[in-house]
Amino acid sequence: MQTHQRLKGFNLLYFGMLALFIPFLPVFLQEQGLTTKAIGFIVGTGGIVTIITQPLWGIISDKTQAIRKVLSILLLLSTWFGYFLFTSQQFGALVTFSMAVYFFLMAIDPLTESLNFTIAERARISYGSIRTYGALGYALASLCAGYIMNGLGMNAIAYLFVGLGLLGFVVMLTLPNVTTASSSVTVTALKSFLQDKQTVLFLLLVFMSSIPARMNDTFLGVHIRALNGSTELIGQAFFLAASSEIIIFALSFWWLRKGKELLTITIATSFYCLRFLATALTTDPQLVALLQVLQMLTFPIFYTAAIQYLYRIVPAEWRATGQTILALLFFGISGIVASYLGGYLYSILAGQQFYLVLASISFIGVCFGAVLYKIFEANVES
Repeated sequence: MQTHQRLKGFNLLYFGMLALFIPFLPVFLQEQGLTTKAIGFIVGTGGIVTIITQPLWGIISDKTQAIRKVLSILLLLSTWFGYFLFTSQQFGALVTFSMAVYFFLMAIDPLTESLNFTIAERARISYGSIRTYGALGYALASLCAGYIMNGLGMNAIAYLFVGLGLLGFVVMLTLPNVTTASSSVTVTALKSFLQDKQTVLFLLLVFMSSIPARMNDTFLGVHIRALNGSTELIGQAFFLAASSEIIIFALSFWWLRKGKELLTITIATSFYCLRFLATALTTDPQLVALLQVLQMLTFPIFYTAAIQYLYRIVPAEWRATGQTILALLFFGISGIVASYLGGYLYSILAGQQFYLVLASISFIGVCFGAVLYKIFEANVES
């Protein structure tokens, strides 16, 4: 079996673990009696941990050029602490083990994406053809988790999490150690990357647009429960969202155009705005779940275009670190703001008003993206 085929299997398993952690952690914490403010505190603090751990492990990977060993260590520790997290009930234990999982599990994401892009380039296949399996794993794990938690109890998710983690570790052992850079790491190159005006404005766009997306990721399950939806329905909602990504990732070679990334990101952000507006206008939990199929027009388009744009401008030796910066903004810094602010907003606003705020922030992102497109891409075309 070729390397890229085994990597598809790893994506399937790892993103399955993410599906059990990101959307279901707030639901799990709520079932343990925590308030939305407390949930926002834990998820927001996890974002702070993510800010520390993703650059740390990204730099370790770049420096050592031992990405397989780094990923293997992170995966084992994530599995270990994940088991204790989902079998805990005391607040102190929930906080401690949540932070541990954030520290190890979230560090895997940018390294996996860097590995996906590097191997896709070498195999002369599209990045989306590999990343599609991550979306598939996320979808299947979300669906299974909803039924398992509803039928066997909240703590049963621990065994599914461990199973995916151990299988992922076995698959990782079969992968070769692929270096993600062909030249030595230089601090000067990284500084040039961060000091470029176009790059900074692009990262600001990613940050602004990702805040409402992360608020939705964190509180969608809580919102469905508030509308009297079941954990099964929550699982179905995230299954629809993740499974809708599959075709978009798979066809990325067809729809994604080099030099059109900012326009593509702006279009995806406009669909975020419409998605949150539609969510705000309904009180039917089943309809809220069905609306998650609009994920196909938002996250996969936004994130794939952002990765391609980043890899066009980042120095070659800093690809893993550059990918970390992108993930840091989308899943880390924006996650902190989204969790702390989202927890507060959801506690004082009705669910519909909460989603109106999300739609408004997304609309601002659309306007900012349109301005950047006009400056950097439309002018180049003309």
